[in-house]
Parts: sequence; C-alpha cells; structure tokens
Amino acid sequence: MDAPITGRSIVISNGRCGSTLLSDLIHEEPDTLSAQEFFMSVTPWARSAEVITGAEYWAVLSGPKPELATLFRIGLPPKEVRYPATGRWAGRMTELPRILAITLSKLTADPDALFDRLAERVPDFPTQSVARHHSDFLDLLATLTGKRRWVERSGGSSHLAPHLLKGFPDCRIVYLTRNREDTARSMSRHSSFQLIQLRLEFLGRYGLDPFRVAPGQEVPTDMEPFLPHRLTADALRERGEELRRYLGLCAFMTSQAEQALSDVPPEHLLRMRYENLVADPVGELTRLGRYLEFADPGAWAERVAGRVVAPTRRPEPAPA
Repeated sequence: MDAPITGRSIVISNGRCGSTLLSDLIHEEPDTLSAQEFFMSVTPWARSAEVITGAEYWAVLSGPKPELATLFRIGLPPKEVRYPATGRWAGRMTELPRILAITLSKLTADPDALFDRLAERVPDFPTQSVARHHSDFLDLLATLTGKRRWVERSGGSSHLAPHLLKGFPDCRIVYLTRNREDTARSMSRHSSFQLIQLRLEFLGRYGLDPFRVAPGQEVPTDMEPFLPHRLTADALRERGEELRRYLGLCAFMTSQAEQALSDVPPEHLLRMRYENLVADPVGELTRLGRYLEFADPGAWAERVAGRVVAPTRRPEPAPA
C-alpha cells in the first residue's frame, strides 16, 4: 500500500532568481521529492478547470511540449534539460515527452524507466479536474521515488499564480523574488524566457499566441517570422538584446503573483529573497526547511549551503 504523503508545497517565482538552485538543494533532503518544471511543462493545463479521464491526462503528459520542441529544432534547448544522451528519445528530441525533459530526468539516471512505471498507473486515474490530476500525479511520483512529501518549482510560475493558488489551496506556498533588473538581464539570455516574452508580447498586442494559431488562420505580418515552424535561433537571440522587454516581463509576472497572493491569500506563505539567500544561506535555508517541515532543517541547511554562491555579473558591453 502506498505510504501517505505528508506535505505538498509549491515555489512560485518569476524564474532566473535562484529557483533552480533552490530545487536542487531541496532534492538533497532525503524524504522530499523536488519536482522541477512540472507545472510549466503542462501549461496551459495548470490553469484549467477541465474535467478529464486519466487516459486523457496521460496523453498530454506523455506527449511533446510544442514550445520545447521548437527550441530543440532551432538548437536552443534550455540548459535545464537533463534527458540523457543514451535515452530512448535521444535521437528525436522534438518528440520528447514533456515530463521527461526536466521533471523526471532531474530525479533519476534512468528517467525512461520511471516514465514506464508512471505509464502503468496514471491512465487509471479517475475522471476528475486537471488540478486534481496534477496533485495525484505528484503524490504518485513522490511515492514511486520513496519520498514522503513533494515541493514543485517551475521557473516563471508567477504568471500561473492565480490558478495555482485556486487549484491547490492546501499547499504550502514559497514566494521567491530577486532584484528585477538582475532577473530581467538573466531572462534576456535564456531561450525559454525569450520565448515566453515573445508569446506574451503578441498576446498583448494582437490577442494571439504564436503557438496557439489554428491551421490556416491569418496572422499579422510582423508575427509571421515568429510562428513555430518559421522561428530561427538568430531571430530569438536578437529579441534578447533589448533589456526593456524583460523588465516588462518581470513587472507583469510580479504583478500577477502579488495580485494573486492578495486575492487568494494562502493559508501558509513564506516569502524569500534571492539576495537574502546569498547573504545568509544557512539561516535562510534553515528557515525554509523548517517551513517545509523537514526532519532536521538545520542539518540539511548546513550540508547544502556551500552550494549557494553569489553570481558573477557579466560586464556591460562597451558603448558603440
């Protein structure tokens, strides 16, 4: 019989604020599943109230994510992808199931085997809301990996905050932030955030998402080069050269998260700042571990704190 799950938590952040590091450190706590990039891998379902069967749910989890497939096609996959070069899909990464790219590959050296175990059970989930499926999936993933609790963390989840807070009212929430300019500068160099900014810009300008255009649908001329089948690495990199785009993206994401926290106040909320984590890693990690109900938060913090290192800022380009 599966052991009960004793804790469920979600880290909300804009991304590029030390959240991946935080997930990697949480992974070192032996009773805790650190589920990385799960909610972002299944968007827009993270904000869906649709009721579906377990088989329908698994069909999406086991299928490719169009945005990631595009980044593989143009040769700019995010560095967070950990799928092994010897894996079943290694020769056809544009077809890689979305939960294998990061979520499962961060947990085990053999993510294909874990994927197969999930494939045996997830299709039998009952007909229920997508949010309920998500929670049951993370519970199952924790059980299969021998964990007692789970902490989900997706970079860029701030703009999902309204849906996460409504869909997971019993979860403990960690809200991680960082200086906006430093966050924006890091986003501007990261292909996933370049793509997020691109999509949100066209949604704001025309109400159209380049990745949700129906076959044969007419689109504005300036959007055509950014449709998934036309997008190039150079075009995406070029968009990263304007910092203002990513300052705007940060402002939007922050406003989404702050408004959600005000509208749907979680029962349990811990606010963290990246700058404080760098300044006092043992103290901040101990505080986090205590909040997440780790068995020995102080010992965990002492053990992993040495991996928290202040980033070296790249020099600004000389004026032309």
